[in-house]
Amino acid sequence: MSELRSKDELREGGISLLGNTGVKYSTDYDPSILETFDNKHLDNDYTVTFDAYEGSSSCPITHQPDMFKLVLTYIPNIKMVESKSMKLYLFSFRNHGDFHEDVTNIIMKDLIALMDPKYIEIRMIFSPRGGISIFPFANWANPDFGYQDLAYRRKLDIIRDCSNRTVKYDS
Repeated sequence: MSELRSKDELREGGISLLGNTGVKYSTDYDPSILETFDNKHLDNDYTVTFDAYEGSSSCPITHQPDMFKLVLTYIPNIKMVESKSMKLYLFSFRNHGDFHEDVTNIIMKDLIALMDPKYIEIRMIFSPRGGISIFPFANWANPDFGYQDLAYRRKLDIIRDCSNRTVKYDS
């Protein structure tokens, strides 16, 4: 049985946003808001998935809002991303003007720099604008852990799934 995380452990680990009612919501891109905590199960490869349904960024040309759902899955290494900091980080994209594909890769690269996971993938589901939906996917496998084949197969899965898409919108 695992020991509970102490408040001192969390505070010393850099967790300051969770439970803090005075947090400011930045609408300007800010990766420094991301916080981590230690993975206490280094002997066990497992996945963590975040579904974020209320993300938005801004078109770099028209400045119209681009609404998105993010699905993040990763196999943790030593550090893990704290969920409230992830929510605030995603909120910071509100006024960030970039194309959908760029937002996807920026998020993935920021999380790689933050956590150095064994494996990570990001799937973005942008709401339609002008009758077109865009669903970028990016993934990365840390070469130290042997997940390159998984990364390759997941890309093929996404291509296959998109080719077989029969529904109009993601549910």
